[in-house]
Amino acid sequence: MDPVFADFSTAPARLSNAVVRHHRCGIASSHLALGAGGHIKLDFAADGQEEITEMVVKVTTIGADPAMDVLLNGKVLADRPAVAGGGGHGVPQETVLAVPGDLLAPGDNILEIRSPEGADTLLRLRAVTVDPAHDSGRAERALAARTATRSVFAFSTERRAPGTVAWQPAARLLFHIDRGEQAVPAHLAWRGADGSEAAIGLRTDLSGFQGHWRAADGVLTEYRGTLTDRSAYPEGTDGAPLHLFSTEEGRDESWSPSGELRLLLDAGGAAVERVSWTDRRGNAASIALTSAAPAPGAATGELRDITHTVTGVRASDEFVGAEEFAENLLRGSRNKWLAHDDTAELEFVLSSPAAVSAYRLTSANDVPDRDPRDWALEGSYDGRVWARLDSRGGERFLARFETNEYHFANTTSYTYYRLSITRNAGGSEIQLSRIELLAGESVTAPAPAADFTGYCAPAGGEPVGYRGTTVPGPWSHTEPQEGQSEKLLAGELGETARSLDEAARLIGKLAAYMKNPG
Repeated sequence: MDPVFADFSTAPARLSNAVVRHHRCGIASSHLALGAGGHIKLDFAADGQEEITEMVVKVTTIGADPAMDVLLNGKVLADRPAVAGGGGHGVPQETVLAVPGDLLAPGDNILEIRSPEGADTLLRLRAVTVDPAHDSGRAERALAARTATRSVFAFSTERRAPGTVAWQPAARLLFHIDRGEQAVPAHLAWRGADGSEAAIGLRTDLSGFQGHWRAADGVLTEYRGTLTDRSAYPEGTDGAPLHLFSTEEGRDESWSPSGELRLLLDAGGAAVERVSWTDRRGNAASIALTSAAPAPGAATGELRDITHTVTGVRASDEFVGAEEFAENLLRGSRNKWLAHDDTAELEFVLSSPAAVSAYRLTSANDVPDRDPRDWALEGSYDGRVWARLDSRGGERFLARFETNEYHFANTTSYTYYRLSITRNAGGSEIQLSRIELLAGESVTAPAPAADFTGYCAPAGGEPVGYRGTTVPGPWSHTEPQEGQSEKLLAGELGETARSLDEAARLIGKLAAYMKNPG
């Protein structure tokens, strides 16, 4: 029997030898949420050629002890052991069921998981695997092998000052670390060329992380993130500061080749100069680069409006009673933002760094005395240390909803931008209708030579020296190595043939379900 798994921790779900139908089910980013009376039906195939006396069905859920019924081909599965796990909110738990082999039918089989009628909590379903008992890890190994190829991670992030309640949006975190071991990090720490430092621990399912961040000026914040994208290299790495190293390991003053290391870590600020990590298997490494890559993006060419990439805006004040919020500045309509003061501050957070070199301000609908007159625009890697980019004095708007455009020289990409208004046209309040940020097309040169030195240690083993030499780009990872083309091609053709057979069977099932959804 081919490995059977359904992994709902990503969207879209990852399936093998399975078609899934659902009823009364919500699709979340990290699980399926089954309401009372809801169910999923997992349709999988057994070829009948393998003698299976007992099977193991493993159901992974999230949260407190779940109420659920599990059936195979209409038969309720019994002898369910206690749920493994802590039972806390957000904690994955595993329910393992021993299934007699005679319940398995040659050909098509239906595994059904139900949330009972009247259940007062959602059944949050993370994953399902089906294995023969004599090889109970088969499906999980197949899932891990598929997952390991998706080694480029992107997280949306937030930071919070210790002792405070509100989280503030921060720059995207993008990383890819590959030593050829097909293992993903469990812990990750780095230092930026500007002196900033961070360390994070990733959740078991890699859906998020928790950590801390110390900015270049020494300010400490909590740091957390939520997985937004995961892809197979080189997808998702365009324009990012990626390094490729040829590495060696040193033992007893003797160095020997140890393969390649691909390293990408972009936290939206200064380039990294030191990185340490431990992977899921317990392997560890720490490296220090002899020179760091440039911050992403020098802007060239025609300017484009990047206002749509703003993920958060904060104002020193806003008129809540009239719904004249700072977010209105991004909406492109004739709404407005108003602050009850003759000075004000607006801070914008971008989804990824960009080199803003122009901006537009649009006056609001009334009271010209509220128009900004003097201001400064600043940029920051981390929202803590700011660089002045442009300043204006004595500016005027000659009409209501008039848009003025301002240009300045800047080729540095920042994640944070701040408009500090220091004087208005004489009124007691400040208002604007619209703010637009413009940047040139980002062109990132290949990372310069940046050799490294450090150490690595296998799981349970002693640390050894670890050093690397930059392999000049551009690189290609799609061509087969010399002498392997016939073997790899035969293997790929064999896998493709099996995949096409499987695809044909699943497409047939999907077509049948569409005709007869019951």
